[in-house]
Amino acid sequence: MNEKLTIGIIIGSTREGRVSPQVASWLKAYAETRGDAHYEIVDIKDYQLPLLGETDDQTPVARWNEKLITLDGFIFVVAEYNHSITASLKNALDSARDAWNNKAAGIVSYGSVGGARAAEHLRSILGELMIADVRTHVALNMFTDFENWSIFKPQPIHQNNLKTLFDQVNAWSHALKPLR
Repeated sequence: MNEKLTIGIIIGSTREGRVSPQVASWLKAYAETRGDAHYEIVDIKDYQLPLLGETDDQTPVARWNEKLITLDGFIFVVAEYNHSITASLKNALDSARDAWNNKAAGIVSYGSVGGARAAEHLRSILGELMIADVRTHVALNMFTDFENWSIFKPQPIHQNNLKTLFDQVNAWSHALKPLR
């Protein structure tokens, strides 16, 4: 387990005014203190993925898949919209297949109830894509972890789960690498 893996911190929202980049930056800052893997923020908005089957131009989808192939594991930043994940995240998940397989993922969600319902929906999708999701989950609450629903100010209570989530994603990513 000496080889450093590359873990993508996937920003799962593309809407204007989203707070997920703030959460991803917090995760990246924490990750840089660990030294156990290479962590990078991957914003699905940057890929401008068309809706699945909407166009013959597969250039953005090919770029997306090429990026995913370089990653050994994932930490998804998940916003809860209408008790589920965002349409843009679902489309990004559906726009790849083999690039997801036999990798590990952790979930950091946010919403009025910590994004718990979105995280649960995401877990069932990850299973279908052969992504092993780790048990520990960081659930951020819009009422206590965000000022005016727009400025991310995480409560210290999340630190233990954050550490455990990163530990598990790194360990599981190492364990699954021989399957790829």
